Amino acid sequence: MTQAQPGILEPTPALSRYLSFNLLPGIDSAHLRQRLDDLILEPDAVIGLGASLVDRLNARIDGLKPSPSYACNGIDIPATPHALWIWLRGDDHGVLLHQGRRLIQQLAFGFSLEHTVDGFSYRQGRDLTGYEDGTENPEGEAAIQTALSQQPQLLGSSFVAVQQWRHDMDRFEAMPLQQQDHSIGRRLSDNEELEDAPASAHVKRTAQESFSPEAFLLRRSMPWADNQEAGLMFVAFGSSFSPFEAQLKRMLGLDDGIVDALFQFTRPLSSSYYWCPALRQGQLDLSPLGACRT
Repeated sequence: MTQAQPGILEPTPALSRYLSFNLLPGIDSAHLRQRLDDLILEPDAVIGLGASLVDRLNARIDGLKPSPSYACNGIDIPATPHALWIWLRGDDHGVLLHQGRRLIQQLAFGFSLEHTVDGFSYRQGRDLTGYEDGTENPEGEAAIQTALSQQPQLLGSSFVAVQQWRHDMDRFEAMPLQQQDHSIGRRLSDNEELEDAPASAHVKRTAQESFSPEAFLLRRSMPWADNQEAGLMFVAFGSSFSPFEAQLKRMLGLDDGIVDALFQFTRPLSSSYYWCPALRQGQLDLSPLGACRT
C-alpha cells in the first residue's frame, strides 16, 4: 500500500536544508532509475522529481511540467528548473549536513548538486517580516485533499511549487507600520485580517476561496538567510499546479491589473515544479513511471 511522503503533511520543522540537483550528461535512463530505486531515504525528507528527470526516464506524469517564467508589470519571475529536489527536515544543522552528504554520495554518477539553501523557523512560524505565514492553511482531511493527487494512478503523491524569495528588509522596515500591515492585509500585532486593507494586500490577492475553482494550497514555507541576504523559501504542495498558478497570476496583476503589494519589498529568485512520489514500504513508489526503457 502506498502513502504520502510524511514530511508533506507534517508541520514545518525547526531547520531545513533544500538540495537541488541536475542531471549529469550521458547517463542512461536505466542507471538513473536504479539510483532512485536504491535511494536510502531519511524518514521525513521530501523528494521531488522534475520534468527533465521524468522525461529522461522516458516516462510521463500527468500534470507535471516545467515551471513557467513571467515578466509583467515590472516584475520578473524566472523559471529555474532542476531534475531533483530534496527537502531535509530536522532540528540539528549538523545532522542535516551529514544527511545531505550521504544523499549526494548516493546520487553521484547520475546527478550533480546545483543549489543548497538552509531554512529555519522564526518566532513560531513567522516570516522574517514578523507576519505569520500560512495562516489559512487547510488542516486534517482538508489538508490531505489539498496536497495529494486524486488521480487513481498517482494516489499518495503530490505536486510542489518551490520558490526562493529575497526580501529587501531595509526597504520593508522603512515602510510605516500601517503600510506594512496593508501590504500583507493583516495586523502585525495580532494577525487579524484587515477589512479596510487595499485590494493590493497579499491576503486579498491570494484569498484561496475567492478563485473559481477555489485555489487551495498546503504551504510549508520557511525563512532562509545567507550572509546579508534573506527571505522566504516558499514551498506549496497541491493536487496540481493550477491553484499555485492561479494565485501567482493574480499577484502579478494578470487578472485585473492590481499588483500584489508584496512586490514592494520582495522578489522571487527562482521557481521550480516537482512531482513528489508516494512511498511504498519506505521507498519511493516509482511505478507511475512505468517500466524503465533505455
